[in-house]
Amino acid sequence: MDYVRLGATGMKVSRICLGMMSYGDPSRWQDWVLDEERSEPLVRKAADAGVTFFDTADVYSAGTSEEVTGRLLRRIFPRREDYVLATKVFFPVGQGQNDWGLSRKHIFDAIDASLKRLGTDYVDLYQIHRWDDQTPIEETMEALHDVVRAGKARYIGASTMYAWQFAKAQHVAELNGWTRFVSMQNHYNLLYREEEREMIPLCLDQGVGLVPWSPLARGLIARAGSRDTGTTRAGTDGRIEQLYGGEGDEAVLDRVAEVAAQRGVTPAQVGLAWLLAQPGVNAPIVGATKERHLDDAIAAVGLELDEKELAYLAEPYRTRPVVH
Repeated sequence: MDYVRLGATGMKVSRICLGMMSYGDPSRWQDWVLDEERSEPLVRKAADAGVTFFDTADVYSAGTSEEVTGRLLRRIFPRREDYVLATKVFFPVGQGQNDWGLSRKHIFDAIDASLKRLGTDYVDLYQIHRWDDQTPIEETMEALHDVVRAGKARYIGASTMYAWQFAKAQHVAELNGWTRFVSMQNHYNLLYREEEREMIPLCLDQGVGLVPWSPLARGLIARAGSRDTGTTRAGTDGRIEQLYGGEGDEAVLDRVAEVAAQRGVTPAQVGLAWLLAQPGVNAPIVGATKERHLDDAIAAVGLELDEKELAYLAEPYRTRPVVH
């Protein structure tokens, strides 16, 4: 496993981040979610391979993902200092009027609830899951700053928004001497590259690390060139058609399969290796419900594609509307 600093911070993370959304309670989330007993071997395998970066959110399995994440990491790692733990806030976990969003009230309530579920005094990275149109960004940034000052989070990050929104948030923080975002958890893969327009150049300029979600386009890249019709998740994921299936996708997938065959590796390894080679990308967030998912992710860290291969994979892409 390789390690890099997260953005311009001094904190080092593994080049693969294990997404903990897959672990929790299927009855409270989705059928493809693994319960704690079935999750533990996979999390242990990731840790044994050198993965030290783990990402969850309060909304996953209505909080159960955080509970499972906390228990597993405490069992697997000797010390809290040995891993980097990230969670997120925005989406509703309860039914109350203030149980969602990025108000000062909800952020304070949510961080305390997350820490209790995780069984820890702090998270290393506290991220806003989406932009909140109903709360002034000044209120949000000051609240996040106070969370950091209280020692409940080491750093803050953001996810999935327009570049102007991110720039505004950073400007507000700098103007007031508040904590700035150090990372952007954005949607980025071979089938969705609209972040290259504005968000990624902004992050590169500002020293913000990228931790992309859905690095394999909800499994489509992993199944490139295969007759596999998909997983349980793919069969119930209504967003696949919303996010993918545009002009150029088939050509990209054909080239992924071609390069994988030439290299004697899997399409998933090629897709992740391409992403890891992109400027600013620190650690793609990989979901794993099977051992082979982890095998591919770990192998991708050591797979170096040459410039011709990288360009060949990227060339068929066609731009599409921005989707959040």
